[in-house]
Amino acid sequence: MAIITKQEVLKLANKQSASCISIYIPTHRAGSETLEGRDKMKLKTQLKQVKVKLEKQGLSDKEIEEMVKPVDELVNDNEFWRHQSDGLAIFLSENTFKQYTLPIHFEEFNYVSDEFYLKSLMPLFNGNGLFYLLTLKNDEVKFYEGTRYTMTEVITPEEVPSRLEDVVGYDFEQKNLQFRSGQQGDNKSGMYHGAGEGKAEELNEMKRYFRAVNDGIMTMLHDDQKPPLVVACQDFQFPVYKEVNTYQNLHDEHISGNPEDKDINQLHEEAWNLLEPYFSKDREEKLNLYSEYIGTGKATADVNMIIKSAIEGRIDSLFVQNGAEIFGEYDNNSQVVNIQDELTENNISLLNLIAIKVFEKGGTIYIMEEENMPDENHKKVNALYRY
Repeated sequence: MAIITKQEVLKLANKQSASCISIYIPTHRAGSETLEGRDKMKLKTQLKQVKVKLEKQGLSDKEIEEMVKPVDELVNDNEFWRHQSDGLAIFLSENTFKQYTLPIHFEEFNYVSDEFYLKSLMPLFNGNGLFYLLTLKNDEVKFYEGTRYTMTEVITPEEVPSRLEDVVGYDFEQKNLQFRSGQQGDNKSGMYHGAGEGKAEELNEMKRYFRAVNDGIMTMLHDDQKPPLVVACQDFQFPVYKEVNTYQNLHDEHISGNPEDKDINQLHEEAWNLLEPYFSKDREEKLNLYSEYIGTGKATADVNMIIKSAIEGRIDSLFVQNGAEIFGEYDNNSQVVNIQDELTENNISLLNLIAIKVFEKGGTIYIMEEENMPDENHKKVNALYRY
């Protein structure tokens, strides 16, 4: 799995074509759904529906088959299906083909319009618990992308060394490095002591190793998206890594202990326990502000006003009900919304339009369950203005 960046999503948001195809399906890492090809069948079903929609747009059978060929090839790629996470997102148009394996569960869905459907990706970027986890051992480095509900290993670039000896040039003799931990107040600190004169050299080797790990990881994290990064390592290693770290959102607390002793589920649980207060704080503050500001002109549930404000970049926080939709037409010149009951060949998802505009302008988007939406009377979309 590779990381999807904000810049990639913005590029997709800027692409417009007569037939922009977006497909989302839930997937599985293992089990009968994978072995028996059930995930593959879900994609096949969505693709069949897409072909019907393209036919209604007037495309010939030959044009349709040529357009969807990359997705057809994915359907039949058995190796591809053995390396899935929790959701698959596909974006296809005349000049674009992108597919992302992501740690987020999607409902089965397809959308054919003149723009891509990107609202479903928003939980990966805004206030819904995206984080990174780095596990450090002398003979193995792993990197994960996680959300509140799931976590998936990310394929690291070649610049990330997998072992200490790849950096220092020879085996790291663990037996020559002993560790005595001491605590002062709440700070965990460590001291090296060992046989002879090697302790300073051993500490320097660890710094070189961790600096190389940091530099390699930063080649992946070049985007302006800055989820918190949690490190899982032994206590004496964390201060060393903090010293060489250059990622601006390294979490102050680490997961203590040897990562080798924990499976991915335990690592995910411990990481989320560390980060839950971090994520809930901002969301609760914004929800409280919405309640305080509604009726003052600083917050609204009016779809017309929300679209206009999203385009103008005036929305600080957008609350969208999970699974909700508002279809209709929007006239850029008159800035008038015509809300309709269902998606047709001539209208669009207005919630997708709003989410993309808020995303482009740097606002925060919270995808929330119906019962948690801030406005009890208007639950599909609420907005808090910049203040």
